[in-house]
Amino acid sequence: MTDVTTEVKVTAASDIEVDHEALDRSIHEFAGPNGDYYVKAFHKIHDATSAVPNTFNLWAGVLGPLWSASRAIWGMFWTFLILEIIAWVQIGRGAWGNPGADMVERAERQQARADELLARAADATEKADIDRFTKLAANIQKAADASFGKAAAAQSEALSIMITGLLMLLVFKLAQGFYADRVYEKQYSKWRTDPDSTESGQSRRNMVLGAVLVAAIGPLIVYKFTVNASLAMLDAFPEKEVSALILGEGGGTLFSNLASWMEAQIDAAALAGGDVFDGIVAGVRSVLDALTIALIGSPWPVVMLVICVTAWRAAGPRVAIFTASSLAYIALLGYWDVAMETVALVGAAVLLCVVFGIPLGIWFGKSRRAYRAAEPVLDLMQTLPAFVYLIPIIAFFGTGNPPGILATIIFGMPPVIRLTALGMRGVPDSIKEAAVAFGASKWQLLKDVEIPLALPSIMTGVNQTILMCLSMVVIISLIGGGGLGKEILEALQYAAKGPGLLGGFAILFLAMVMDRIVQGAFRREDERI
Repeated sequence: MTDVTTEVKVTAASDIEVDHEALDRSIHEFAGPNGDYYVKAFHKIHDATSAVPNTFNLWAGVLGPLWSASRAIWGMFWTFLILEIIAWVQIGRGAWGNPGADMVERAERQQARADELLARAADATEKADIDRFTKLAANIQKAADASFGKAAAAQSEALSIMITGLLMLLVFKLAQGFYADRVYEKQYSKWRTDPDSTESGQSRRNMVLGAVLVAAIGPLIVYKFTVNASLAMLDAFPEKEVSALILGEGGGTLFSNLASWMEAQIDAAALAGGDVFDGIVAGVRSVLDALTIALIGSPWPVVMLVICVTAWRAAGPRVAIFTASSLAYIALLGYWDVAMETVALVGAAVLLCVVFGIPLGIWFGKSRRAYRAAEPVLDLMQTLPAFVYLIPIIAFFGTGNPPGILATIIFGMPPVIRLTALGMRGVPDSIKEAAVAFGASKWQLLKDVEIPLALPSIMTGVNQTILMCLSMVVIISLIGGGGLGKEILEALQYAAKGPGLLGGFAILFLAMVMDRIVQGAFRREDERI
């Protein structure tokens, strides 16, 4: 029995030794140069029982960001590069800078003003003028003396500023030395998990890149913040000089030439495609006119009753009561017509977004190549500020409600497209294969399997589109759009705080009503499923 136990212990010890040897080889392979040091350091880190660093990497402390660059630890590189530059700025301010230069300039201006007032007092003939100029000169002279005193105090602190910078630099160097091995050990753990996506070893290319970045960034920042009058080209980009170099003297600037060219191209495109753009505006206006007649042309009690009943049927009695209260607020404050115009604008935009967005989302959900091609366009539609694409909207489609709806569509369509595509891609392949095995055609597969299973994601996209379209109400008023957005714009122009807040609450209640109805209908559909 004893022999068996001893044999088991020997076997276990040999296995542990083999594991340690494999780990050491792995660390050597990862670290490359100076691998023995990192083997010992990583073992110390693994065996430590506290979070306090128990190793000090001398090269990391001495070289600082250059060591981090050579080991491809770029997060640590940028962090300590910034910190060390801050320390060097303090050292430079104390060593060769002039901390009180601003105060000296201010004091000199005040002194010159005081001397000017004293000269005017000397030239004055009336006692009242002499007393006034003398008093003003005395007050400004006091301010100048105070400024000179502050400047002298700041200049006397130069040595303490430099010592503070040196201490900061020492602290940052020690921090790099103490934490370098821990950070590098974490990178080693990532490398063991995924060696293809994590750099290993010491790279001369990375070290050269780090040295170039340090040399390009550090001296310029230190120079800018420590020299009293730095080069003008460091304060402002010399765009006029560059334009003259490219276009020649008298050729204007790049901005003016490019802006003129773009304006000419847009005018030419608007003139060439005038009929097409007019047709698009006419189509949007027909949808808007139909909704406007239904919401504003119909008697208000009918419209209010239909909306409340729809809220009841879609989302329940609580939402119906909230809807009735919101509509009562809008009507009692005289916002009924403009609110219904807003609903018509949003409804037309959402209808067009859904009509075009859902089919596009289905296509993109089925074709990854099409989605990859369209994704930059969708990103542009969502990220480009609305004020930017209002300019081509005005150029091609004019002003008013229909162009406002087109701008709203640009902003509101991406969510329904993206979420529809996401829902289509989320349909399990096993279910589609089962439907095909039972003889379903492509149309039946889409209509009876894919769309019903993707419906939760599609409805979420519709809801997001509604809210994003409603958020554009105020912005489209800038190009002649009506509705509550026009009321808010007028309140902003005349700083009318009360009317602006009341109109804002009206938009808020409309958004909440639409959101509650859509979300309530979606939840009830889920419950039935």
